[in-house]
Amino acid sequence: MRIVMDDGSIKDLNLDSAVILDILDILKINPEEVIVAKNGKIVSECDSAEMCDELKVVRIIHGG
Repeated sequence: MRIVMDDGSIKDLNLDSAVILDILDILKINPEEVIVAKNGKIVSECDSAEMCDELKVVRIIHGG
């Protein structure tokens, strides 16, 4: 499974299948700070991803 980070770096995980929340935990990413797209579509952290999927992790930036 290929993970594209918002800085352009790519991480490959050797997982057959995993829940997005678990993937974020493996990568030590707080799920409240990112949006995840699977194969170009935004998904919930409860969705799962398969080995052939590409995930893009985009950090949410907010200010005030």
